[in-house]
Amino acid sequence: MADKKAFAALIQSGYDFKGDHFPIGVAMLDGELIPGSFINLPLKTMNRHGLIAGATGTGKTKTLQVISEGLSDASVPVMLMDIKGDLSGIAAPGVANEKITERCGKMGISYKPSAYPVELMSLSNEKGVRLRATVSEFGPILLSKMLDLNDTQEGLVAMLFKYCDDNKLPLLDLKDFTKVLQYVSNEGKADIEKAYGKIATTSTGTILRKVVELQQQGADVFFGEPSFEVNDLMRIADDGRGMISVLRVTDMQNRPKLFSTFMLSLLAELYATLPEEGDMDKPKLVLFIDEAHLVFQEASSALLQQIETVIKLIRSKGVGIFFCTQNPQDIPASVLSQLGLKVQHALRAFTAADRKTIKQAAENYPETTYYDVDDLITQMGIGEAFVTMLNEKGIPTPLVHTMMFPPKSRMDVLTEQEISSLVSGSKLVKKYAADIDSKSAYEILNDKLEQAGNKGADQPKPGAKQEKSTLEKVLDSQAARQVERTAASVITRSLLGALGLGGRSSKKNSWF
Repeated sequence: MADKKAFAALIQSGYDFKGDHFPIGVAMLDGELIPGSFINLPLKTMNRHGLIAGATGTGKTKTLQVISEGLSDASVPVMLMDIKGDLSGIAAPGVANEKITERCGKMGISYKPSAYPVELMSLSNEKGVRLRATVSEFGPILLSKMLDLNDTQEGLVAMLFKYCDDNKLPLLDLKDFTKVLQYVSNEGKADIEKAYGKIATTSTGTILRKVVELQQQGADVFFGEPSFEVNDLMRIADDGRGMISVLRVTDMQNRPKLFSTFMLSLLAELYATLPEEGDMDKPKLVLFIDEAHLVFQEASSALLQQIETVIKLIRSKGVGIFFCTQNPQDIPASVLSQLGLKVQHALRAFTAADRKTIKQAAENYPETTYYDVDDLITQMGIGEAFVTMLNEKGIPTPLVHTMMFPPKSRMDVLTEQEISSLVSGSKLVKKYAADIDSKSAYEILNDKLEQAGNKGADQPKPGAKQEKSTLEKVLDSQAARQVERTAASVITRSLLGALGLGGRSSKKNSWF
């Protein structure tokens, strides 16, 4: 039997932080709770990112919920990527039952149900705040990655963006981008090649087909205006708690490349928008990505490298990122090494490959004389996990078998009626609800082609004063000047030029 007094002293010294912190569970040894040995999370290191892993049904989502509640209570805004559609219940108070009462009694805590301030969001037409971005703001690099283009095709896309910037042709949605592709392949090819070089029709045809494929996946719904402003993710509720933004992306499971590119664009925009902060007492924002393997599934090596780079850099902006997945091996080693907090729920060994994976997972954690990690990792009960994190000095805390607190909010989804009630009272839903169809590349090029078609009938006499063309009139109009401001935002992509990422800090700090 291990020395429980020495173990309790180790936990006390390892998890008693000077700065602000909150508890997530109680330490266990030899299958028994150690009274008073609370496992705390320090807010100061929550921007060092984290991992929540474990087999299906072991309690990962509930742990994610508990940590989100603690952050909200500490006035830290949170964003949850809800892939499975089971996180909306955080907006409603939990309900005590026999199991919850028994667990809380063992841990020496009282159960206090509580609802949390929640904003429901969506990339599609589901109920909630509509998240959109314009194609111009998304940028040529990320758009090319999303379309899975080769280097030649990626160079052509970059040239098209430059052409649109130079000629004040805002790319607001995929309809605009498609129109530009068609224009440079036909009527405008000769003029464009004079200024920008040769254009291969085969390349434009390939890109056009891939854009159509992207549209068939439903990408049209989040390209357009108004663009979402990242500052709306970092709001504090009237009662002082951090707002929890639940982005429901249940329809992204079959589109992993679209989802991974979307995630990278969000991180890149946060990095471009937020000022450098250095060490903070608590983070500005914490993102939780459930089913995180979807971020990395089918992602190209270039995209993975960019994700790794942004994760390394974004913590200096006060943003923490937590990946929630079944197995730590789902996360690339280069990213896994950046994650300071690790919460490992039970893994199951059904095959020799499973046992090998478990052994590899156990090697990711600090050495300990109190546990046989390889063995215990397969035997932990539901709601139990191995926990280790970085203390205020950046040193890993002792690995500890922890019984996790139950969430104070509902451990189930909201009903349709509750969702409707929540959405109807949201100011952000109203702010982003209306589609804005500004005059952009599609309309401007159509006007230009129409003017060219009528040119023969309206040829001026030699020496006569020529009126402005339809295109010039459009470009001089107030509507065009308004749209020009949208196009001007692409200049901020240079903020992340060294990374090859999009990003914009102008246009109201909008996103993508």
